[in-house]
Amino acid sequence: MSSNNDEYVDIREAVLKALPRSAAVTTVEYEGPEIAIYSKAPKILLDDGDKIKALARKMRKRLVVRSAPEVRLPHEEAEKTVRQLVPEEAEITSIDFDESRGEVVIEAQKPGLVIGRSGSTLREITRQTFWRPNVMRTPPIESKLIKQIRYIVQSEAANRNRMFRDIGQRIHRPALLNNGWIRLTAFGGFKEVGRQCMFLQTSESNVLIECGVNVGAPSRAYPRLDMPEFNLNEVDAVIITHAHLDHCGMVPFLYKYGYRGPIYMTAPTLNLSTLLQLDYLDVAEREGKLRPYRDRDVKESILHTVTLNYGEVTDIAPDVRLTLHNAGHILGSAIVHLHIGDGQYNLAYTGDFKFGRTRLLEPATFTFPRLETLIVESTYGHPTDKMPPRQEVERKFASIIKRTIERGGKVLIPVLAVGRAQEIMLVLEDLVTKKRIPKIPVYIEGMIAQATAIHTTHPDFLSKKIREMVFHQGVNPFLNEIFNAVDNPDQREEIVEGEPCVIMATSGMLAGGPSVEYFRLLAPDEKNTLVFVSYQGEQTLGRRIQKGWKEVQMRNREGQTTVVPVNMEVETVEGFSGHSDRKQILNFVKRVNPVPERVLTCHGEASKCMNLASTIHKSLNIDTKALQVTETIKLR
Repeated sequence: MSSNNDEYVDIREAVLKALPRSAAVTTVEYEGPEIAIYSKAPKILLDDGDKIKALARKMRKRLVVRSAPEVRLPHEEAEKTVRQLVPEEAEITSIDFDESRGEVVIEAQKPGLVIGRSGSTLREITRQTFWRPNVMRTPPIESKLIKQIRYIVQSEAANRNRMFRDIGQRIHRPALLNNGWIRLTAFGGFKEVGRQCMFLQTSESNVLIECGVNVGAPSRAYPRLDMPEFNLNEVDAVIITHAHLDHCGMVPFLYKYGYRGPIYMTAPTLNLSTLLQLDYLDVAEREGKLRPYRDRDVKESILHTVTLNYGEVTDIAPDVRLTLHNAGHILGSAIVHLHIGDGQYNLAYTGDFKFGRTRLLEPATFTFPRLETLIVESTYGHPTDKMPPRQEVERKFASIIKRTIERGGKVLIPVLAVGRAQEIMLVLEDLVTKKRIPKIPVYIEGMIAQATAIHTTHPDFLSKKIREMVFHQGVNPFLNEIFNAVDNPDQREEIVEGEPCVIMATSGMLAGGPSVEYFRLLAPDEKNTLVFVSYQGEQTLGRRIQKGWKEVQMRNREGQTTVVPVNMEVETVEGFSGHSDRKQILNFVKRVNPVPERVLTCHGEASKCMNLASTIHKSLNIDTKALQVTETIKLR
């Protein structure tokens, strides 16, 4: 039976045997899921890139070539060379060096010009400087959070590399057993919405998929990490599909209690989840609630994150390969595909997904290499969950805004900061551009501005239409002059007393945040309109207003409780959701290729999970099941 060290020796010998001596390979190291080949003559390997690709296919490993430290140009010379090779039109904004990984980090307004045709400029940078270029887009809207995340990663590069060498040893360790059993346990978010979490176990590995928090239900806020089969020290990997708190809110909690393994997600999810986790801590502190983890635990989770692009295949355990696919829900949201064993079993989990085109994102991917089990969300899985056609939705939305503005009123739209806010911004920008509504100021407050800045950093993850506008037309709809970020709460009364406008503010359920203060100020005036564009949870102020309450008790800025009359018009516009409705879910399951042997339902009220599972079974003759929290199912 091979040891970890024997496995490493085998990998190193395979690399040295396959590559020419002239490549002068000095070191072969684990870097998390990747195997890094350090060479004194990387030009040879770059000029014959097919050799590395062939070796990667043969070894079935992700290989990356880096220059040995002794041959890299000094920083000043390397920066000068980079600026000579990259055209000025690329508008480089910064150049930094990561010594531990041998990378030159180039941030530019137009990264495509840094990359060059088919990567030609990148290859030339490596040939002349012996630094491996890592190109990043300069956000058109500056994000302090993204800068902070990049600083954390770069300043801790040496420690991070040590971590990833240890992680690599765990990933590439030899398989000990081959009996092929696979089981899945529901830790949260099954026959319920919130605290999404499931635990996948094989004979070789343990993978946690999602780790969310239910902020609206104290009695079942956290996933069931107390189950007997769960041992934090034995977890190989954590996978996060997207940045909403009910899917990622408890990830730093794992690091608080000693987890030091990797988390896999897309780059936008890393940025957005960090934003929401820090906000979650701030809100808990302001409200005097328990903070389940600290800022330092958020930092630790950042340092252990491996970001992946859609379609990128990576080993996460000796017998598990992961691929993330577009889910169409929010920026960077992913469908998880797991290839278990040597092709013995394949599982796909949709996370929250949208199987329909929106202004912001492309529809969810539905084709996979192989598939035995599909786990699908059921948020809108009931037969009555039908969303109207998008054209009709936007027409109604435009009509509400137009008539409110014409009578001299203001429109308040409470929104979720991530996803829904940006979708509404794109709709408003289009309505103004096409003159379907008057050109009025749109004020945005809360986390919306920060989340939008992150969206502008990752246009590659947006819809084809938005990418076309950004890359080829030089137009970024998020930068339209109608949008005005509110930086100071003192501006609110001035906005409310000013000209007709649209106000977008968090939270989307009037459960806290600036939307509550705007509502208090706007509610008494019948000229104003409140437009709900997202789900209003039970027991929230939003749900009470939606039901028709004409008076509510609220605290003013001085802390005094007053009765606020609700004279403003109240409208609900359904159809902007980032979730699939019942029809879209069923269409997705019908079109998934290949056809799965089993479908499990999750992320929905109990009745919806069970009804959807029953319908899929009857219509497609597929084995289905609606698990409940703490239940385990044997997949193989």
